[in-house]
Amino acid sequence: MLDWILGVACTLGLIALGVPITFAMTIVGFLGVVAIIGTVPAMSMLGQVFFDNGMSYTLSVMPLFVLMGNFVVRAGLADELYAASNAWLRHYRGGLPMATVVACGGFSSVCGSSLATSATMARVSMPSMRRYGYADSLAAGSIAAGGTLGILIPPSVILVLYGIVAQQDIGKLFLAGVVPGLVGILGYMIAVRISLAFMRDTSERLEPMPLADRLRALKGVIGVLGLFAAVMGGIYLGVFTATEAAGVGAGGAFLLVLARGRLTFPILVEMLVDTVKMTTMMFFILFGALMFSNFVNLAGMPGDLQSLIEAVGAEPVAVLLVIFLIYLVLGAVLESLSMMLLTVPVFYPIVAALGVDLVWFGIFVVVAIEISLITPPVGLNVFVLKAVVRDIGTGVIFRGVLPFVAMDIVRIILLILVPGLALWLPSTMG
Repeated sequence: MLDWILGVACTLGLIALGVPITFAMTIVGFLGVVAIIGTVPAMSMLGQVFFDNGMSYTLSVMPLFVLMGNFVVRAGLADELYAASNAWLRHYRGGLPMATVVACGGFSSVCGSSLATSATMARVSMPSMRRYGYADSLAAGSIAAGGTLGILIPPSVILVLYGIVAQQDIGKLFLAGVVPGLVGILGYMIAVRISLAFMRDTSERLEPMPLADRLRALKGVIGVLGLFAAVMGGIYLGVFTATEAAGVGAGGAFLLVLARGRLTFPILVEMLVDTVKMTTMMFFILFGALMFSNFVNLAGMPGDLQSLIEAVGAEPVAVLLVIFLIYLVLGAVLESLSMMLLTVPVFYPIVAALGVDLVWFGIFVVVAIEISLITPPVGLNVFVLKAVVRDIGTGVIFRGVLPFVAMDIVRIILLILVPGLALWLPSTMG
């Protein structure tokens, strides 16, 4: 037991000293394996982790979905999504923040990046919410929280990485994220109304748009709906795998941005280079996590933790609540990708031994990580929003996200009480 405890402590210590997480996990994982089975087998394992996984067909899903997201951002779909949701919700109390949440959910369904969703929607929706008198805290909170939907609503790069680490079907994970994602959108809309109940509402009430104008506004989202339906429908019906779906999505997004006349050769080169950079970063973090996972498994961590759980008589729900609390603490010092890849190799053998479905656990982990994107002191979505809207203080944004964090906690409780929220749709998969 001492081996893996020392390894985890050294990894966290290196991260605290500013060592990039991929190097911290790789170094500790490699040295730990050397200590257990020797230098030559450790060198062989290191090469196998990097080479074999780098050549993996399954991993090709990552650059394709990243490229799809880059194309979607370039196509300018965020404006149309916000216009459509605004047309149908603007006349309700809190209509513009609710429209922002809905638009964030739609945009994230084809983008897959929380940070890109937050940055894009801040530019699109913040000016109109300010123009109609919404408080900065509510306006910023709805954008920051809405942006977190990008790592849950498929296609999600975080879910892809979880599927690889936990050896779960990526298509089933995507389907499992749909209903909790929709619950998240509904919960955030409720959070908007809760926010208004506890503050002085200075917003201007808008008149309902004519039905013809509302229907006309929907034309702008046909591309998004078509792309989402093609990707998820193909996976659900068994027409193609998640990797093939990524190719379909990237190809469809390319045609979409091409049809809108927003693609030139220099822009295409820029997007391809950005995709390569982002994919390389994620690959190295993933490979470091896999090396670290091999070390803790060889050190006997899953068995030790399982014995400890049996000794104290912990129930699955109690273990899940402890894991959730750990994520809340880690969210104060780590960003979402690093947190997921550092913890999942440790946690998933434990919950699997307790009989917890690992597809469901993937959604549980992602929802828990969502909270870390909007909680202090890191809150990456908050700082992305601050970089776009410079005249709003981070304290104002953090106050604005509190009701949304509360709704995320409610969603975690619902997932535990009603596992079918995540498991129903995958169970009907063709």
